[in-house]
Amino acid sequence: MASEERESRAVLGLLNGLAKREYFGKDEFSDEFLKAELMESASDEDFSALLSRCKSLLKNIVSGNMDVNQLDAFLTSQTKKKGGINSAQAAAFGKFWRNNKAKIHDSIVAKSMWGNSLRSMSWRIDIKSQSKCIDQINMPTAIVELQLAENNSDKEVELVRFEMDEEKLAKITKDLDIMEAQIAAHCH
Repeated sequence: MASEERESRAVLGLLNGLAKREYFGKDEFSDEFLKAELMESASDEDFSALLSRCKSLLKNIVSGNMDVNQLDAFLTSQTKKKGGINSAQAAAFGKFWRNNKAKIHDSIVAKSMWGNSLRSMSWRIDIKSQSKCIDQINMPTAIVELQLAENNSDKEVELVRFEMDEEKLAKITKDLDIMEAQIAAHCH
């Protein structure tokens, strides 16, 4: 029982190290470091085999974004498979995934986005009191402020301000409704 618990802790540590390296960009978690810290007494062949198996299973679990039921079924099939994992390793995978699923998912989503993202948007309505053209006086205008930031970067936020009259606002609202319908069609 104590050896199963020790093995489960070692596999859990290995999975945490792999996740930090593969999904969170912490390169200091090399294979050699993980072996020295977690399984120093294991032979190089045994550690390499376990590392390879853990990488492969973790990749399958992450790419499937498995929920708890899918994970249980997957791990059960892996324990029954020849050359698969044992129950202590399956328990470590289960514990690891329950604790890290959301963080890994968020990391993958952030890495897959390119360009800028919208951090916040604010707006107000103003009434023009002065204008070159007399027809524009007392007409409502929407003033919009967008805060844009580069993904995966701590650079300063870029501020974009612009004005829209009623006609431009109606067009943007119509375009946003079309976008919403397209997204809803793909989600349901």
